Amino acid sequence: MESQAGDGGSVELDGAWLETLSPEPLLTRDYETRPSLVYERLRQRHGPVAPVDLLGVPAWLVLGYREALDVLQDDAGWPKGLENWRARSEGRVPADWPLGPSLEVNHVLIQGGPGYRPLRTAWDAALKPFQDPRHAQAKRLKTAVAAYADDLISLVGQAGGTGLADLSAQFSRPLPLMVASHLLGFPGSQGDDALMDMWRVLDAGPDAELALERLLAALAELAAVKLKQPGDDFPSYLLAAHPDLSLDQLARELFMLLGMTSDHVGILISNTVVEVISGEGGVRASLSAGMVRESMNRVVMRKPPLVNFVPRFAARDTPLGNYTIRAGDPVWVSSAAAHADPLFADKVAEGTAVSTRAHLAWGAGQRQCPARELASTVAAVGVGRLFERFSNLELALPVDQLPWRSSPFMRGLRSLPVRYELAAMPPQPSAHAPDAEAGDTAEAADGVRVEAGGAGGAVESADAADVVLPDSAVRQRSSLWRYLTGLIGVGR
Repeated sequence: MESQAGDGGSVELDGAWLETLSPEPLLTRDYETRPSLVYERLRQRHGPVAPVDLLGVPAWLVLGYREALDVLQDDAGWPKGLENWRARSEGRVPADWPLGPSLEVNHVLIQGGPGYRPLRTAWDAALKPFQDPRHAQAKRLKTAVAAYADDLISLVGQAGGTGLADLSAQFSRPLPLMVASHLLGFPGSQGDDALMDMWRVLDAGPDAELALERLLAALAELAAVKLKQPGDDFPSYLLAAHPDLSLDQLARELFMLLGMTSDHVGILISNTVVEVISGEGGVRASLSAGMVRESMNRVVMRKPPLVNFVPRFAARDTPLGNYTIRAGDPVWVSSAAAHADPLFADKVAEGTAVSTRAHLAWGAGQRQCPARELASTVAAVGVGRLFERFSNLELALPVDQLPWRSSPFMRGLRSLPVRYELAAMPPQPSAHAPDAEAGDTAEAADGVRVEAGGAGGAVESADAADVVLPDSAVRQRSSLWRYLTGLIGVGR
């Protein structure tokens, strides 16, 4: 029997199977409130790789920065694809495992095998119009994001020029929902219920399975529409780049896009707002200098929205950290834990104008997040509009008392209570503002056209003039907009 001293003690290296190591539960109350303490305790006991229990299923959690890179950059040695999971193939993963619904959707972030490369190529092609700043669709997207942000801020302001608001519920979470509808080409407000179900799936709660069924059905219906009537939207572009996709496969890919543009972006916006208005480090100075993306980069190093990536699996028995990972064992890379690894954290200089890009918030290697530029753009435009429209924002609670919610994948704020003061001279309201009368719109019932630069001047090019946004009549039928309207003035 071989043993080796880990960071905080002796770790047995006798080739024991993962299931026999009695892994401790990861998703505890401590993890909910102070995950950094959990990572450090695991690191002290096991070193850079630790056995953990994920809601009744054993797995390896990668805590070390170097080990995380080794896994993320070696697709052959650590492939994705649930077909590589030994316990699942042997029927040892419970049928009612709460994480099962989200992992069983075999989209581009989960899929392994030969089908991945053509699918990823199609994704890159379909996203390029939205991520390439030279493309008209990218300009339209920025205009739409700014317009949606202005609508949400104006809705908050209906309670008065000063007051108390929950920026998570009233801005950070709904903004990506509205953008997702724009990307997917949902007609009117039909995407609201589907996108809310996306939250339920990501939170891995007791209703996750039913929410997933409803969501995939709605996305399959949308996919059928796009197959018959293609448009200037992501589903149509993805079908054009990968014509062999079935409706079921397309629905799964749309599911993945929703996950990236809803919860992930919403958390990134909230975390950036907290960092800025709490005045920690050089974030406030960076934002005042117009460096919104630099502020966001600091945030994803300190509080990455995606704390654990979807699992990979050992292709063969492989040493990693102080253990030997058996072929078929699930390996979860924790970006949050890797960023806290002294190997990485001790080299991050405080107070510098530009922070490192060596973080793992978007992954690493060939399977780095395909929508990272899209997500960054949505968050940057949203945060920028927020601090342009509000002359003052203050946290209504001390930073250490803000309520957090944690899932196996994401970590974000449950609420973001702030005291606000609107700028004295906000931008001129556009025709699509939520309090506009239906008859005042430039187009009939289903939407209006936004002039280039209309939403706060975010886009200068006339190519962006064809953005269609829902008008007030459509939004009155929207479950999301009714919910947001009900939040006006709450807590005043």
